[in-house]
Amino acid sequence: MKSRKFYPFAITLLCIAFLQSSILAQTPTPTPETIAADISIKTTEIGANLVHSGDLIDVDVIGSVEYDWRGTINPEGFLDGVDAAENPIYAICRSEEEIAQDIIKAYEKILREPKVVVKILDRSNRPLAILYGAVKMPQRFQIKRSFFLNELIIVAGGLTETASGQIQIFRQKNLSCQQPSKEKSDTLAGDGESREKFVTARQDDGSNYINVRISDLLSGKKDSNPQILSGDIVTVLEAESIYIIGGVANPKQISARSQITLSRAVASAGGIVKNADAKKITIFRRTAGETKIIEADLEKIKSGGVEDLILQAYDIVEVAQTGREKRRFPPVLKIVEMSEKKTLNMPLRIID
Repeated sequence: MKSRKFYPFAITLLCIAFLQSSILAQTPTPTPETIAADISIKTTEIGANLVHSGDLIDVDVIGSVEYDWRGTINPEGFLDGVDAAENPIYAICRSEEEIAQDIIKAYEKILREPKVVVKILDRSNRPLAILYGAVKMPQRFQIKRSFFLNELIIVAGGLTETASGQIQIFRQKNLSCQQPSKEKSDTLAGDGESREKFVTARQDDGSNYINVRISDLLSGKKDSNPQILSGDIVTVLEAESIYIIGGVANPKQISARSQITLSRAVASAGGIVKNADAKKITIFRRTAGETKIIEADLEKIKSGGVEDLILQAYDIVEVAQTGREKRRFPPVLKIVEMSEKKTLNMPLRIID
């Protein structure tokens, strides 16, 4: 009885073994070539690992030491020092596999069936992106992932009150690789267009200027949130200034984003103080290389006797004070500007 019960179980095991052997027979044995092809397909699906300016690149010729090479690319985008190749090997914004194929073609003239492996060893020296202007925390950024303008502004603490409403991105040639992302978040309005296509101007050397309105960025308008790449210089433009000094409660610099009248400017500076003379207001205006002096009476303006003056950028408005002599020349104001030294001393933030 036991032997009869064993037969069906044994037959089942034999069938399973037969099916497994049939599957294994139909599956080819993996070889280095098939593994490499599989890796190549996956790399293409994910997105090529592109070489950027500053990357340390290793060229390994299998079975040879004489023709191995390690170094970076030159400003023109070629491997700097691969002397065994008859023609320079172009590498900027190309994948490791594409560069390896070009080197193989070059070495086939001096080597028999060369096998070449190209690897990016170090990406830490890629150009930094810089953000400065009307932001709370100007910074430098080392970018290692997809990173967009809205994230950049948030990381920098947001905009300051001096922002003019415009952002300008300067993208230098050969410092980064523009490649459309396959993620849904990188596509606008479902049309499949890359955000990096929003280029409003191009220089002769291939550099790009990307101009963005802050209002468009905040409202989520199409093409208003470009990807920030290595080497980008992002400037949040500051509004042109108007200076209110003299007999006001809070002498200050006003950002002139739109037209502003004299009465409104004085009010924004806290209004007239007790020892001030509202009838004697002087506006120093720089036009065509000369300083024009305009006299105004704020009391007549408030009563409607005269039209309220519209101020212009860089006007200096001085409200007269009793006991002080009237100024004949415009005051010298200290204007703080971003210097190269300050830019170099900006904090560095790694985005990964």
